[in-house]
Amino acid sequence: LRACTAMGAGGTGAQVHAHVVKAGLESDAFVKNALIGMHASCGELGVAGALFDLRAREDAVAWSAMISGCARRGDIGAARELFDECPVKDLVSWNVMITAYAKRGEMAPARELFDQAPERDVVCWNAMISGYVRCGSHKHAMDLFEQMQRMGKKPDVITMLSLLSACADSGDLDVGRRLHSSLSEKFSGSGFTVVLGNALIHMYAKCGSMKSALEVFRVMRDKDVSTWNSIIGGLALHGHALDSINVFKKMLKERVRPDEITFVAVLIACSHGGKVDKGREYFKLMQQQYRIEPNVKHYGCMVDMLGRAGLLKEAFEFIDTMKVEPNSVIWRTLLGACRVHGEIELAEHANRHLLKARSDDSGDYVLLSNIYASAGEWLESEKMRKLMDDSGVNKEAGRTVVDGSAKDQMQSFRESKCASWSERLYWLSKCTPGWTKPHHVLCGREWRPSY
Repeated sequence: LRACTAMGAGGTGAQVHAHVVKAGLESDAFVKNALIGMHASCGELGVAGALFDLRAREDAVAWSAMISGCARRGDIGAARELFDECPVKDLVSWNVMITAYAKRGEMAPARELFDQAPERDVVCWNAMISGYVRCGSHKHAMDLFEQMQRMGKKPDVITMLSLLSACADSGDLDVGRRLHSSLSEKFSGSGFTVVLGNALIHMYAKCGSMKSALEVFRVMRDKDVSTWNSIIGGLALHGHALDSINVFKKMLKERVRPDEITFVAVLIACSHGGKVDKGREYFKLMQQQYRIEPNVKHYGCMVDMLGRAGLLKEAFEFIDTMKVEPNSVIWRTLLGACRVHGEIELAEHANRHLLKARSDDSGDYVLLSNIYASAGEWLESEKMRKLMDDSGVNKEAGRTVVDGSAKDQMQSFRESKCASWSERLYWLSKCTPGWTKPHHVLCGREWRPSY
């Protein structure tokens, strides 16, 4: 029954239920609770409710099974109603509700229940910490971890994985190093599990410390394809293209089968390192030897590689041969390459496809306008800006943190026809009193006052 619950196999579960009745085991409390949980999880709430009779209602495990079943089905409203009615809430029922809210990103009700819970185990702490990480509230996750330590609760592998993910997303290298030190003491340095080792490599790579990532990679006893992917991708993205390609060669030499993510990483390395011939070779290798069909990411890497190398016509021809529909990212990549190499005609062609794919992105209009301006085509540049205005597309406001005042402030700035220059300077004068000094800046073909 537990297997059926985990797999959502309601049909098989119903057959097992029939055998339970035949064997006369339906009145057994353990079996009944398993049946309630299975039927509720598989969407058979009517059957689960019928089993959840007055006798079962006195059993905390039965309540937890019903609550868990509703939560598994995504019916958090029904789960909360049962939870509020439950006369005997056990640790499992608290954890189920907190986890359900956290997985949905509803951290306010999750935190409310967390603070009310009479007791908390590591599952409860992990639900909250991982929930905060998924929502991008990394500071809340770290604060909760510190509270967990102050209360003498020991973190487990799940806790550490969530925290390493938070460090990777926020770029907090110092905290990441402290977590690594703690793990080294627990696992005797090199005895990390593959999952933990991969998380450490990913964290160091995202934080830009490839030296530390390579150290973890070298001491890991066991590696899987994700381990290799993390180090190849990290090296590629941080300017170590040759090292990335060499690690890929070593991976093949050790007979580790690459997957589609591996080839995305190595194609990025070829693109950033200007290794066009290698990129073409690996793109063919992926299809011919490993039978991996390229997806839009692989095609995007190839277009980026050709664009960086100035092979814009070849890039256009390559797009025509794609087996998938090119998305706006691919056309925007090509448009950016056209700007770098001053190819106006090809840029116009790419922009036409972009506007068909997604006409509400201000960056596409601005990019082509800047290409015209760079080539001295001021009238065409103005036409693009006018087309942008006529289409009702607004450029996203820029944001800046102004440091130096009593309290750091963030303000938004957007070019506006109705705002005077004095109005635009208002927030700057508020943020940085006494710092405004007049001078002039070149805006298009006009000198305008600035401060």
